[in-house]
Amino acid sequence: MKNLLTAIIVDDEESARNVLSNLITRFCPEIKVLTSCSNVLDAVKEIKRHKPDVVFLDIEMPNYAGYELVSFFEEVNFDIIFVTAYDQYAIKAFEISAVDYLLKPIEIERLKGAVKKLVPKSKSAISDTRYKALTENLKTEELTKIVISQAGLHEIVAVKDIIAIEAQESYSCLYTLTNKFLVSRNLKHYETIFLNNSSFFRTHKSWIINYPHLNKFSKSKLEIGLAGNITAKLSKYRKIAFEEYLIQQ
Repeated sequence: MKNLLTAIIVDDEESARNVLSNLITRFCPEIKVLTSCSNVLDAVKEIKRHKPDVVFLDIEMPNYAGYELVSFFEEVNFDIIFVTAYDQYAIKAFEISAVDYLLKPIEIERLKGAVKKLVPKSKSAISDTRYKALTENLKTEELTKIVISQAGLHEIVAVKDIIAIEAQESYSCLYTLTNKFLVSRNLKHYETIFLNNSSFFRTHKSWIINYPHLNKFSKSKLEIGLAGNITAKLSKYRKIAFEEYLIQQ
């Protein structure tokens, strides 16, 4: 078969390795499973030996967590699909780090969808930026960094450096202390990401602001002045809620 992709499965549970291998064999003929490993250190050896296109990597394992695998490589020249039973916080960490994942028990259609995103290594320039961001986020109880994908490149942005996010049709413009990014995510996506972060407040159907960067607020003009000479809008329907929010900060 042309463009056959090679894979290694890493999971400390033998039954889980067998189940995933069988699912890949049955439903993903474009993938050839080379071997499987029960821990991160063995996986490092096998990855260096086989140089697979993709590693199906369990998160929760003894000694080393799955996401720590990337620290054993100077360059991550293989893709990773995480397999996890983690809670919603960790799932959010995967999503904002632009990392693909499968939830246990694995759904066949979700597996097929993840595999379709893969391309042969010769046709892709895989960056370890997203894995670094994931590692940072999983180390804390709060999402501290996100990955911005723009023009095919990945860049890590510190959450605290985001001044505001403006909706631009189906896109969003992220204003930071040093740059601005136009990304193919709608504003609802970021509202969901920062739902539990009290620094972020949706002031308007087109704006989310980050409170620490607020400079001034005009009740009459319904405008919010922010760092970087950015002016965000405040909906008249959100005015009372915003004033209450300011009192609480």
